[in-house]
Amino acid sequence: MSLVILLQVFRDNQVMQERIMDSNDLERERGITILSKNTSISYKDTKINIIDTPGHSDFGGEVERVLNMVEGVLLVVDSVEGPMPQTRFVLKKALEFGHAVVVVVNKIDRPSARPEFVVNSTFELFIELNASDEQCDFQVIYASGIKGKAGLSPENLAEDLGPLFESIIRCIPGPHIDKDGALQMLATNIEYDEHKGRIAIGRLHAGVLRKGMDVRICTTDDACRFGRVSELFVYEKFFRVPAETVEAGDICAVCGIGDIQIGETIADKASGTALPAIRVEEPTVKMAFSINTSPFVGREGKYVTSRNLRDRLSRELERNLAMRVEDGETADTFIVSGRGTLHITILIENMRREGYEFMVGPPKVINKRVDDKLLEPFEIASVEVPEEHMGPVVELLGKRRGQMFDMQGGAEGTTLLKYKIPTRGLLGLRNAILTASRGTAILNTIFDSYGPWAGDISTRDLGSLVAFEGGTSTSYALCSSQERGQLFISPGVDVYKGQIVGIHQRPGDLALNVCKKKAATNVRSNKEVSVVLDTPMEYSLDDCIEYIQEDELVEVTPASIRMCKNPKFSKKGR
Repeated sequence: MSLVILLQVFRDNQVMQERIMDSNDLERERGITILSKNTSISYKDTKINIIDTPGHSDFGGEVERVLNMVEGVLLVVDSVEGPMPQTRFVLKKALEFGHAVVVVVNKIDRPSARPEFVVNSTFELFIELNASDEQCDFQVIYASGIKGKAGLSPENLAEDLGPLFESIIRCIPGPHIDKDGALQMLATNIEYDEHKGRIAIGRLHAGVLRKGMDVRICTTDDACRFGRVSELFVYEKFFRVPAETVEAGDICAVCGIGDIQIGETIADKASGTALPAIRVEEPTVKMAFSINTSPFVGREGKYVTSRNLRDRLSRELERNLAMRVEDGETADTFIVSGRGTLHITILIENMRREGYEFMVGPPKVINKRVDDKLLEPFEIASVEVPEEHMGPVVELLGKRRGQMFDMQGGAEGTTLLKYKIPTRGLLGLRNAILTASRGTAILNTIFDSYGPWAGDISTRDLGSLVAFEGGTSTSYALCSSQERGQLFISPGVDVYKGQIVGIHQRPGDLALNVCKKKAATNVRSNKEVSVVLDTPMEYSLDDCIEYIQEDELVEVTPASIRMCKNPKFSKKGR
């Protein structure tokens, strides 16, 4: 939402980017929030701290660790689509914490807006999530974020966001704090600055924090150490400003404690005690990270050793609470577990942009065994698809052990299908659904629960085209190769033995030569044959990770993303 119009946060001559809170490059490119961030604004002598959290359940760890910093939530829903599957996850967590909720129906100026349907759908979602009577009696605000307008009815919007902030002050209680108690602040986020070192961010639950103060750092197992606050910052508008003291209830950033971790408590030096630890749900998907073993190792990356990889993954654990890292079968392999493939893919993309070069294996679900029964994670998949493409999509979901439990008419001639499906069945599903629906379907998923093993699932019917010798690809060789399937590469590309260069049109792998050159003879041809090549398929990092199977790897470098056969598997092609 645009706070700028209402509050004049910026100077008239100050240039600011759109989506100020989504400051990360990946967030801007993908149009999603990945990291929780906070800011504050002042409205009628009241300071309002605002925390922007991700909506996708894959980044649920970001949501879980900041919910103890707030007293209420703004649930923003689209005026046409209503509550999305990812809305369900964040709302469920907020209701469990007992937070007050203000529902904001955004984009109310859309021509096809249906506010009454959206509010009813939101109320039904509250009931499904076992909200209390007080929480179900939520305030509804209708808004147009792009125009900076809000109001208590869809037809009567104010000229600014005033009604929204009036509702925040009226419906969301002030912080539950102990101003006169012993100092307590839970570190819920960690940032790093080259000059200031580690910066702990959190809300002061009790007492007063001062610059230069000696404090005790407590953990939940009663282990304590001492430190000193060198600098103190509070959040004003979209900036961090220095402060001499911070009172209970405010969110602040603390410098000077070089070894602080998320979940530790900054407490009074004499009588400090730890606050309850942050509870984070367990990961559901794991992937193997290993050093790059391809012939092209070291060509494009800056950090290529197992020590580089280990150090980087260790740093990720310091701020990414929902992630786990374990040693693999060999010294240069690490098993990284997360909430979903997107959670781990964002880490991979960040690492390659930082100059790391490594390989990753296919995603695998994390199963549990309870009372000698094998349980696997299930997710709720919501697919919005035009009616003419519904048949192939339903067939595809059925093959992957999905069970439909709801079907309703969507907006503008679409149908909304809801399935309970094993997480295994979702691997590679996004591309398959886009193909089946000619690019028109929208898929959203959210973790539901662990359930009994659903049986074998085939996620890929076709094999791979594999280069059986290294070199530079030629038009002559690719012309004959494209008859065997769809290619990933164009002429003039360096390839190595074992690299996957395309999708075979049949089950099973096929080895072929994409570097073969046309034989030169001294007999002049009467007719020059023109080579017509199909446009190669472009596969993103997410697509490659969805595509690969057990005996395949994705090679990730700062400049390239390639797929190859895993040399540890002696599976022979056709």
